[in-house]
Amino acid sequence: MKEEIHKCIEVLKAGGLILYPTDTVWGIGCDATNEKAVQKVFDLKKRTDSKSLIVIVANDRMLNYHVNDVPELAWDIVDISNKPTTIIYEDGKNLAINVMAEDKSIAIRMIKEGFAHQLAFNYRKPIVSTSANISTSPTPNSYNEISDEIKNGVDLIVNHSFDSGNKKPSSLIKLDLNGEIQIIRK
Repeated sequence: MKEEIHKCIEVLKAGGLILYPTDTVWGIGCDATNEKAVQKVFDLKKRTDSKSLIVIVANDRMLNYHVNDVPELAWDIVDISNKPTTIIYEDGKNLAINVMAEDKSIAIRMIKEGFAHQLAFNYRKPIVSTSANISTSPTPNSYNEISDEIKNGVDLIVNHSFDSGNKKPSSLIKLDLNGEIQIIRK
């Protein structure tokens, strides 16, 4: 796994795109602080850049560095959630402007284990984690369902043996600073 992570980090540092297994489905990834790399993701997915992307982080420190005010409820959700859960925070910071929504909200998932966790932990920066499909196409449930267009559009494909995802997108919850919760995807 170390060698694969090292290869990914080199591509991420160079502003490239990776195709990698996450704690959910296979994802297209890039450095979430690199505006040009984020634009490459939008271009590959043929996705309008008015939509934000999901970002993964490895720990509390990374989350605090990229969100101005993490509501206390968010920590509870992260601690008790028994499945991958992405939380939309109101005020992102220290990220590429195009990875956030127009209102500066940002969808972040803290990954606790597996290849994607090790990658984010060792890279020490947030990584884009968007499903490996063209925007209007269904989310692939396995590596074999990913289109050649996506596979050919990235700079590195991670070894498939690290695929331990649950084959479903994460839950998606929006939290505001008052503690109001909106469930966007179960």
